[in-house]
Amino acid sequence: MSTGRAKGKAGRGGMRNYKNIKAYQSADLLVLKVYEITREFPREELYGLISQLRRAAVSVACNIAEGASRQHKKDYLNFLYMARGSAAEAGCLVELSGKLGYVKGTGFQEIAALQSETAKTLTGLIGAVEAELDAVTTAGVRP
Repeated sequence: MSTGRAKGKAGRGGMRNYKNIKAYQSADLLVLKVYEITREFPREELYGLISQLRRAAVSVACNIAEGASRQHKKDYLNFLYMARGSAAEAGCLVELSGKLGYVKGTGFQEIAALQSETAKTLTGLIGAVEAELDAVTTAGVRP
């Protein structure tokens, strides 16, 4: 599984190009799909499920982007943890949307697969950053 580390890796200035990070790319697709499917939700859900699902999906992508701009790996990792939490929230809300009949058939399968792929890719990236941080800490170098 590619984590997007090589292309998204921080240079000397500490800034990573979040657009090159595979987890971000997956999260971005999830946001677009969430907006697409929630347009079809009942109007009564505008300030409930629609708003909450959209915010959770956007939060995944935004936390990856914000974390990528941080100079220190510990900070980056904290934002990735927040993104993973938001991905879990989005997954829960997608499931609820399916149970309520707002998303059916192929649409449900597609968004559930996007959410799952985003969460898996993010978990892989977190593992890679944790390993890098552990290697630096073990070597006695300040991260």
